[in-house]
Amino acid sequence: MRVNRMLLSTTLVVVALVIQVTVLARLQLPGAVPDLMLLTVLGLAMVYGHVAGALIGFGAGLLADIAPPADHAAGRYALVLCVIGYLAGLIKPDNGQQLRSATGPMAVVVGAAVGSTLLYAGVGALVGDTAARHVGLGGLLFTAAVYDLILAPFTVPLIMWLARRSDNDPLAENQNSGGTDVASGWLSSGTGLRIGAQRSGLRIKAARTRAARAGRIKGVKRL
Repeated sequence: MRVNRMLLSTTLVVVALVIQVTVLARLQLPGAVPDLMLLTVLGLAMVYGHVAGALIGFGAGLLADIAPPADHAAGRYALVLCVIGYLAGLIKPDNGQQLRSATGPMAVVVGAAVGSTLLYAGVGALVGDTAARHVGLGGLLFTAAVYDLILAPFTVPLIMWLARRSDNDPLAENQNSGGTDVASGWLSSGTGLRIGAQRSGLRIKAARTRAARAGRIKGVKRL
């Protein structure tokens, strides 16, 4: 992995872990907890590919395993995020094209939330941890998918954009010059938000319309 990839990935993972522990874990929501660490790994994996996704997932999971107040065996979450990062990285197009639709990444988020919960519970069953069985696996699966899907539009597109920018990816420059990718599509269709390129395009169009109207008005006055 490149140095800039390592620096960005480390920074994002540490920030995600701090928010996860200090904010999301204390919301006391019913069922599962919104998994910002998982979403961070997904966003990076969908830009860097399956190999980097697996490495980032393993490192992020291991950090979560040893960070307080972790109460499970070290390496358990590292295995889960390693597998999820590898699988998420497989959807990166080999031809270097951007993901144009938000449908694929949204499906990846839901699949990753369900898959990570099942894998975590399965590994826990192997080591004698039956907490998921007492809480209710069905409720955990449903709430994990819902919470992560709600949080994803506000985090995954930003993480993917940062990953491309730090990697000096020409696709990121194309996005800034008016191109669209999964980040813009996700934000516009999923949350009603707009990225800067879209706003600037609307402003330019409005300015041209006002200039055209002013020209017509001046022409009428001269007549």
